Amino acid sequence: MVVELINTGSELMLGRVLNTHQQWLCGRLADLGYVVTRQVAVADAAQDIETAVREALGRADLVITTGGLGPTSDDLTGDLIARLVGRKLHEDAGVLAHIKKFFESRNRPMPERTRVQAMVPEGALVLANPHGTAPGLAMEVRPNPFRSEGRASWLILLPGPPRELRPLFSETVAPLLKRVLPLADEFVCRTLRTMGIGESVVQERIGGQLAPLVKAGLDLGYCARPGQVDVRLAARGIGVENLVQEAERIVRAQLGSRIFGVEDEELEEVIIRLLTERKETLALAESCTGGCITNLLTNVPGASAVLLAGLVTYSNEAKQKFLGVRAETLAGHGAVSEAAARQMAEGARGRMEANYALSVTGIAGPSGGTPSKPVGTVFIGLAGPFATRVEHNFNPYDRETFKQVTAQQALDLLRKALVQG
Repeated sequence: MVVELINTGSELMLGRVLNTHQQWLCGRLADLGYVVTRQVAVADAAQDIETAVREALGRADLVITTGGLGPTSDDLTGDLIARLVGRKLHEDAGVLAHIKKFFESRNRPMPERTRVQAMVPEGALVLANPHGTAPGLAMEVRPNPFRSEGRASWLILLPGPPRELRPLFSETVAPLLKRVLPLADEFVCRTLRTMGIGESVVQERIGGQLAPLVKAGLDLGYCARPGQVDVRLAARGIGVENLVQEAERIVRAQLGSRIFGVEDEELEEVIIRLLTERKETLALAESCTGGCITNLLTNVPGASAVLLAGLVTYSNEAKQKFLGVRAETLAGHGAVSEAAARQMAEGARGRMEANYALSVTGIAGPSGGTPSKPVGTVFIGLAGPFATRVEHNFNPYDRETFKQVTAQQALDLLRKALVQG
């Protein structure tokens, strides 16, 4: 099956907005067995959009577009595609009622211009969007004038905002695809997420043992990012579930505790789940990460049940005042030291009466390093119902990546303590 993705938006072409749709949709589609063959991004220009859609309809069984369904003058996708496939537009009463209710629920007047979002091509399925005013649309282009012998294609139009697009795809589009474009072969995909081990080391440990399974049809892939490596195990055909299960057994045996989650599970979600299951609490004392760990955890629903406080003690004075770090420790060892990280963690745990506390102190750069403590140096402390542990790491990245990697390392230190004791 040929699948193509078209992302519209001049902001994408100008580099003002990161195109997260490409990665997110390709991943979700692949998990369902609909692997994207080609994806393009085009500006909000009529000629560009029309050309991209026309070409895609000439090749693909499924074409998905994102963006261009809003009420402003640069939202052209809906009208252009309707004309391209010869469908007249009509005002959908159900969509109009939803738009009116959307504004009423927010005590805001409905701009007359938003009414245009209720214009739906003839024969199109309306995909309800509870998170915005523009619905998604799906239509079968049959016959397809752009494809040999008029072979049909499915065309799905999704709104651009991620907070609207993602739930709409997961809750509505995914079930629709299974119904209207069922796959001929069984497709199984499993992703195992690892932390604290390099991509080449991961391959060394599992590549050779998985080689016979790859010959048998296993698709083995790696996706590396700072501090993390995802291992993708996939197969298509009859009885491939057993093939993927055997591959997963081998990977788990070789990588063990390095695996922190599966599929799209994030490390912070694992931490909140583990603490919630244990009915235990956490406090944070951050310096060089500037609240990054707190931000990650509070993005997870239910965090309030386990996270007691996140203290950003950036200055030495704050470390002493709020965490009880001793002045002689700072004078003798410095704020970036094992001793400071230890006292930060113990101070946060004691003052908040938490079961566990994490602390981070380091040098994010680009300046501030010394020969003995170069930029990238970080100490991570973990206090709990055991002797306080301090991990010394070196993360020589740019400032933002340093914070992200350090936050992940701190959470992983806690995860291993919760899992292994």
